[in-house]
Amino acid sequence: MKGGEGAILVVFGGTGDLTHRKLIPAVAQLRRAGLLKGALRIVGYARQDLDDESFRALLRNTVEGEGTDEVIADTCYVQGDFRQEAGYARLAKRLTELEEGNSYAGRLYYLAAPPSFYTDIFRGIGGAGLSGEENGSFRRIVVEKPFGRDLSTAEELNTVLHQVFDEKQVFRIDHYLGKETVQNILVLRFANGIFEPLWNRRYIDHVQITVAESLGVEHRAKYYEEAGALRDMLQNHLLQLMTLIAMEPPVAFEADAVRNEKVKVLRAIHIPSPQDVQHLTVRGQYGAGEIGQEKVPGYRHEPDVAPASTRETFVALKLKVENWRWADVPFYLRTGKRLQQRASEISVQFQRAPQRLFPREARLKPNVLRLRIQPDEGMTLSVGAKVPGLRIELRDVDMAFNYDSFGKRGTDAYERLLHDALSGDNTLFTRKDEVEAAWRIVDAIGRGWQQEESGPEIYPAGSWGPESADELLHHDGRRWHLR
Repeated sequence: MKGGEGAILVVFGGTGDLTHRKLIPAVAQLRRAGLLKGALRIVGYARQDLDDESFRALLRNTVEGEGTDEVIADTCYVQGDFRQEAGYARLAKRLTELEEGNSYAGRLYYLAAPPSFYTDIFRGIGGAGLSGEENGSFRRIVVEKPFGRDLSTAEELNTVLHQVFDEKQVFRIDHYLGKETVQNILVLRFANGIFEPLWNRRYIDHVQITVAESLGVEHRAKYYEEAGALRDMLQNHLLQLMTLIAMEPPVAFEADAVRNEKVKVLRAIHIPSPQDVQHLTVRGQYGAGEIGQEKVPGYRHEPDVAPASTRETFVALKLKVENWRWADVPFYLRTGKRLQQRASEISVQFQRAPQRLFPREARLKPNVLRLRIQPDEGMTLSVGAKVPGLRIELRDVDMAFNYDSFGKRGTDAYERLLHDALSGDNTLFTRKDEVEAAWRIVDAIGRGWQQEESGPEIYPAGSWGPESADELLHHDGRRWHLR
């Protein structure tokens, strides 16, 4: 960090849930692990009428974890409306006071506020002169998802953002990319000579990516009624995971080199026509059912959900990457709420070995590499082995790895991403062209659904989603691995 040691973290929406559950504990753990250079002073900015002490008391009542008291003791608070200049003027004055006599490396602005306020916050920061870098002191901004509601709103948001910050100062966060297994995808592929030569259409049959949640919409129904599973999960999480699996080797393990290759993948994905959408996508909505032997209501009976809502809570689709490496290799993606279990997993299924050497009854199965993102982060490679005995009988056995093997605590996603933002490392954050390329795919699917007369297929809570999602793979002679 230039300009000094430590930094000031300004959290817009400082009284919100994200600050309490994620940011304060992440700062405490980074400090405890000795990963912060100097002090990290947190300034909360929100509309509630609080002073420093009442803000600290609010945090102490809601934040738990070792080391959080020390972090909370250093916090301060500025009251202000996101849409009024006076609040930003107070914030500018307070930041100047905090920096007097201290040599901070810079400021990190973190948007933990509702997305509807993003444009107002960008303009407020710019209007108060808070974005300019001075005397080697950095100014950076972290923006939580969702970044826009579609391509046009994402482009508008980028336009306003770039009037205040340069792209190198912008960190669009997707917490999935901070998870250990996700980061390990690049290491798995490019640090192991046994995988990279096989990572292509000649040896890989198909790829599956599943992000399943057992919870319903909970307190997010108003947001979910606007976004749905397509915009909430596919546009960022699933497509991000897909780019890491499908990207070419970057020229260096540096931010722009990695992100250049991810953008190439998104641009190579076939943009589905309305006819493609009809045959290659499935949308569903959970009905009543049971989760863990507990009866749960259907989506339309959740608070703040319209009784006749057609908003999807499940999406499954088949995508094609039209380049030399992946031609004719399908990528199957699915995500949904109120599914049988909480699980995020990537399955890379290799081509089946020729059967000629073994009798038909041996039932030769393809090898599958499974990367578990949550829970129990790790990976498994299934291989065929002979069962002891006189007969030739084959059975799948797993070569497994999990992060407990290292005997040390893994880094939480927010810890990693917050540390990288403070350090100025953009590698795990999405770039402007990456966001817009993803929205082009999602918008095409949305337009196709608008032309369909039928709504989402209802599936029972506690299942693995609509039967049509199974048919999507059965049509190609395949099945979902996680079920």
